Amino acid sequence: MEAQQQQGSASGATTPSAGLTAAVAPSAFYLGATVSDKNMLRTKDVAHLVITPELHQYVLQHSLREPEVLRKLVQATIDLSFPAGMITAPDQAQFMGQLVKFGKVKRIIEVGVFTGYSSLALALALPEDGKLVALDINPTWTEVARKFWREAGVEHKVELRLGAAVETLDHLVNSAEENARDSFDLAFIDADKVNYYAYYERLLQLVRVGGLIVVDNVLWGGAVADQSNTTPDTLALKAFNDKLYNDDRVEVSMLGLGDGVTVALRVK
Repeated sequence: MEAQQQQGSASGATTPSAGLTAAVAPSAFYLGATVSDKNMLRTKDVAHLVITPELHQYVLQHSLREPEVLRKLVQATIDLSFPAGMITAPDQAQFMGQLVKFGKVKRIIEVGVFTGYSSLALALALPEDGKLVALDINPTWTEVARKFWREAGVEHKVELRLGAAVETLDHLVNSAEENARDSFDLAFIDADKVNYYAYYERLLQLVRVGGLIVVDNVLWGGAVADQSNTTPDTLALKAFNDKLYNDDRVEVSMLGLGDGVTVALRVK
C-alpha cells in the first residue's frame, strides 16, 4: 500500500443511478421474502433491495460476530488518530474469513495492510500451518498490525514485507528462489487505487487456477456510477472494473459489502 485513500462508506442509503426507477408494485418478492416497495428499485424489471442505514444495522445485528481483538484494533487505530475509514468493513472481513475456511485456504497474499484489520481477520481464519504474506509500505501503521497479530496469537502465520508493492510482487513473480507462481489460494487488494490493475496482473500469476482475488473499494462510495466524477482514483477504479468484467481469465462477482467487493475466481 503506497497511498491508500480513505474508503467511501456503504452504510448509508444507496443513491439510485441513472436509469433506475422505483418499483410500481405494492410489494416485491426478493430472495423468498415479500418486501415493501419503499426499499425496492427496479432496473430492467429485476428487483433490487436498497440497503438503508436501518436495514444495514439489522444485517450487522443478525450476522456480525466481531472478535474482541478486532474491536480493540479499531479503537487503537482511532486513538492514534489514524484514518479509521481505511479499516476494512467488519462484515466484509468476516465474509473473507468464511471464504478462507470454506475454500480450505492455506496461502494468502494481501496488498495493503494499514493497521492490520483485514490481515488479522484472515489470519484468524487460516489453519495453524497457513501463511499470509502481507505487503505494505508504511512501517508506522503496520507496527500496530504487528502488535495485534501478536496479541491474537497469529503472528507466526503472517509474513510482513515492507516496500513498494509492485516491486515486491515483481520479485515474487520472477524469483526462482521464491517459487511463488501459482502458489497462493487467495489474494486481497486494498491499496492505492491507481495501481489496482498493476497489482491484479501480477497477482494473477501468483494465485493458482481455482484461487480467488478479492478486491476492495470497487464501488468507491458510489462514485464509480457518477459520470461527473473524474478524480484519478475514481477513473482508475472505473477502468479496473471494466477490465475485470471483460477478462476471460476470471469469473467475477461484485458484491455490495463495505465499499464494494469484487471476488474474481481465476479459471485460466
